[in-house]
Amino acid sequence: MDSSAVAPSTPRWNLDRPFLTGRFHQDTIFTSESRGSIADSFDARLDKAIGCYHASIQELIVIDDVLSALVGIEGRYISIKRVRGKEDTVAFQVDPSMGLTLQESAKRIFPLCESYLLINQFVESRSLSKHGLVNHAFAAALRALLLDYQALVAQLEHQFRLGRLSVQGLWFYCQPMMGSMQALSIVIRKVSANNFIGSTVLNLLQSQAKAMAGDHVVRSLLEKMIQCANAAYLRILERWVYEGVIDDPYGEFFISENKSLQKESLAQDYDAKYWQQRYSLKDDVPSFLATAAETILTTGKYLNVMRECGHNIQVPVAENSKLTSVGSNHHHLECIKAAYDYASGELLNLIKEKYDLMAKLRSIKHYLLLDQGDFLVHFMDIAREELSKKPDDISAEKLQSLLDLALRTTAAAADPCHEDLACCVEKTTLLKRLNTLKDLEISQTVSDSNELEEQLSITGLETFSLSYKVQWPLSLVISRKALTRYQLIFRFLFHCKHVNRQLCAAWQMHQGVRRLDMQGIAISVSSLLCRSMLRFINSLVHYLTFEVLEPNWHVMHNRLQTAKSIDEVIEYHEFFLEKCLRECLLLSPVLLKKVERLKLLCLRYAAAIQRLITSSVDIPTGIVSNGSLETEKYKRLKLRSRSQTLKLAPENASVIESILKFERDFSAELQSLGPILSNSSRAEPYLTHLAQWILGVGKDQ
Repeated sequence: MDSSAVAPSTPRWNLDRPFLTGRFHQDTIFTSESRGSIADSFDARLDKAIGCYHASIQELIVIDDVLSALVGIEGRYISIKRVRGKEDTVAFQVDPSMGLTLQESAKRIFPLCESYLLINQFVESRSLSKHGLVNHAFAAALRALLLDYQALVAQLEHQFRLGRLSVQGLWFYCQPMMGSMQALSIVIRKVSANNFIGSTVLNLLQSQAKAMAGDHVVRSLLEKMIQCANAAYLRILERWVYEGVIDDPYGEFFISENKSLQKESLAQDYDAKYWQQRYSLKDDVPSFLATAAETILTTGKYLNVMRECGHNIQVPVAENSKLTSVGSNHHHLECIKAAYDYASGELLNLIKEKYDLMAKLRSIKHYLLLDQGDFLVHFMDIAREELSKKPDDISAEKLQSLLDLALRTTAAAADPCHEDLACCVEKTTLLKRLNTLKDLEISQTVSDSNELEEQLSITGLETFSLSYKVQWPLSLVISRKALTRYQLIFRFLFHCKHVNRQLCAAWQMHQGVRRLDMQGIAISVSSLLCRSMLRFINSLVHYLTFEVLEPNWHVMHNRLQTAKSIDEVIEYHEFFLEKCLRECLLLSPVLLKKVERLKLLCLRYAAAIQRLITSSVDIPTGIVSNGSLETEKYKRLKLRSRSQTLKLAPENASVIESILKFERDFSAELQSLGPILSNSSRAEPYLTHLAQWILGVGKDQ
């Protein structure tokens, strides 16, 4: 029984005064003090042993005593003793002086008497509140059976008083009930010994009914007991599948509720288990509901979500759809399926229509998957100085205000969901963050080397991310775990965009220098290398966006349109994110480290070439940013730069050597990445296009 279920207490007098409940025979204790023979114990109470009477008189006395024993009352020559060491077991004893034929006749009926006592004791004990509704219903059915049994005993006694009942006649009338009472006794002993409640009692009755399949009478009686015991259980089930309410005061239902798990955890905790564990199945599911257990659980969960949203919805129930009984026609399963279909459809419509799930997902795609890049370009321009700081030095408030400015001054302002966007700055690099998420199915493992992080001075550009506010019930689909996976993809894309911008700035400087007629060997070699790096990063971004994110998004979008339940929506959304993470190389640490090294080389080259050119030639900012100058300024700069050419000649060799070193390092990394991609593409076909392009770049080098 569930420890949280509190049962009403039973009056103490009902336990202390057994004479009020029919359990008086239990006070006759078979102790070590009565060490004398059985004959002595009978002689102590009676003036005359039964063997002293004529056989016909003995038969009458035995019939009278057996009739009393049938209802748990001791006779003159038949006593009831509790078996030592077995508190719930009693034994019937006869006077040894009784005729052997009569003894055997009486002993054949004693199992029925014992069954009655056991059943009667079970009815009294299991009617207490703490034993649950199923035991209450089972005990009530047994009480009705005992009334019929007692009526039979009363009729036999009437026949005896009329002189029409013999010992053989008594056995004839008792024999049909023997099988039924013993079958019930087997169930009751197991229930009492193990203190079973709820569905365990129902399963025990079911298994006993199957075991008695050859005896039609006994099986019919057990099936009647099952129907009566089921009635209480089905009322609990009916409230769950039609209202989403667990009305289970004694913890008997096969669905448990963990109230410590709150829906708010979905939007806050990466490992939130609300949807999986707020309501869960217990081990003891009734056998007649085993095939529909998951459907029943899900139906109630759907109704609960709608109730949490303030929609007190109830499944419409026709008179013939009530779960009042369980039969071989499986009508109860049809009712459960109908309730599931209704609850599933209503919740899906609620989330899709009222809460507009697809609009939220499209908004997340615009911002976290960079589907609309105009706001990002503007943001990177105005936040460049702040993002260049170390993560601990960045002001989150300033970044947020800059993001709001970028959103309001671009096409994103037309999106009603843009206000749900927020800035966040992580403390670790992308690789380290991936290593902390143990639930990701990372395909390869690499040594925990901090070489890359030692080489790279971590700034906001490597740790910046976006967050998104999601309210209940959309947090069922867009949970904290889902948002974290979106953020991983965003960080990778954002850094690729940053590398691309740095290389574009270097390329613009090359173009500016060319306009000054300074097209020496160093500039030519650097220009070729810059073009190769740009081709690499542009193709990588193209692969991530057009080869991975867009196709997978359209597949998910089409699947969501045909989803039949919220569980299917969650499944399709999680599959989309998992596939995107894998195809974006984020679940392949070896490949990801190679790509990060290549991006690091590109950033170092862009920074170095800008320093080299700006230190060698006094180029105004206009050339770098706009690539053009006013005519007069251009002519003056052109004359001045020609005069500097001779002065720079001795330094040209070292500049060329630096550029060639970058070229060698970049080519070596590309060549080492090529075979890895080629081998991986055999197992992962999505890498084929990227592998072909990478190998092409390597050949160009």
